[in-house]
Amino acid sequence: VQLVESGGGLVQPGGSLRLSCAASGFTFSNYGLSWYRQVPGKERELVARITSVGGGVNTVFYASFVKGRFTISRDNAKKAMYLQMNSLKAEDTAVYYCYAYQSYPRREYWGQGTQVTVSS
Repeated sequence: VQLVESGGGLVQPGGSLRLSCAASGFTFSNYGLSWYRQVPGKERELVARITSVGGGVNTVFYASFVKGRFTISRDNAKKAMYLQMNSLKAEDTAVYYCYAYQSYPRREYWGQGTQVTVSS
């Protein structure tokens, strides 16, 4: 099982980045997916979540601090998840992690993280 994030980097305030999470080794479409982030000395926090709804409309959730700026999406055919981040702020600087979960049977997987730095 692997979750591999990519797309992080250094961007100026107000800029944009698109993170990707490539999955392998499990039935991707059965899993809910999330992006988390963490800064040193703080707990990992949920950024956005997208459910697994086969053939239907996925439900999404955003943390209040990214609502209106970030967009989460998934492509089950490509086994990939994305996070489009616009209007980035210095406080968005963190390591961003991809997370996949299945309720029954309980399974969960984490990626290794990708660094996002917002600075002028």
